[in-house]
Amino acid sequence: MKLKKLIVLSGFALVSAITLAGCSASGAPTAAPSNSSSSSTNATVVLPVTSNPIKNAATNADLTIVTAGVQDLVDPVTKQAINDRLMLTLKNTGSKPLDGFEVYYEMTDSATGAQEAYYQKLHGFSLASGAQGVVYFDNQTGAGHYPENQFSIYRSSKNKVDFMILVSAAGAKIAQTLASKSAGTAEKVD
Repeated sequence: MKLKKLIVLSGFALVSAITLAGCSASGAPTAAPSNSSSSSTNATVVLPVTSNPIKNAATNADLTIVTAGVQDLVDPVTKQAINDRLMLTLKNTGSKPLDGFEVYYEMTDSATGAQEAYYQKLHGFSLASGAQGVVYFDNQTGAGHYPENQFSIYRSSKNKVDFMILVSAAGAKIAQTLASKSAGTAEKVD
C-alpha cells in the first residue's frame, strides 16, 4: 500500500513539475503592434512533435515572414534588447485579413545532428490587410506571446542550432524561413 501511494505521489509531482516548467517567464513584456490582433494568454507545456501537422495547399503568397530571430533580439516597440527567444515578424501582403495561424519549426544541433520539432496554433493572432505583427515563443503571457519548451535543444545545446520555420495562415501560401543560434546556450538580455 505504501508503494502504491509513493507511485501516485511521484506521478503527481512529475506532472506538477512539467506544468510549472511551462509557466515560467523571462524578459521584459512587449506589446503587440496595433495593426495586428492577438489575445494569447498561453502558458502551457509544449512538447516535441514527430511530424508537421500543417495542411495548407493555398497558393496566394499573401503571408511574409519579415524577420525571424533566435538571439541578439531587439523589442520592436521599445527598441531595447530582450532575452533570446524565437521571435517572428509576420506581414499580410494580401487584400484580405489573415487568421488561423499555425507555426511549425524544426531545430537541428549542427554538431550532434540531434533534431526536435514543434507545432503550435497561434490562437487569437490575426493580421489585417497590409498589417505587420510580431509573435514571440517565450512562455510569457499576453498579446503575441506563445509557449516554448524551455528544455529544448535551443535552450540546452551549447552547439550551433539551426531552425527551419514554417508559418501558415488560412487562405495564404505557407511562408518559410531559416534562423540560427550560434554556439553557446541561450542568453539573457544582450
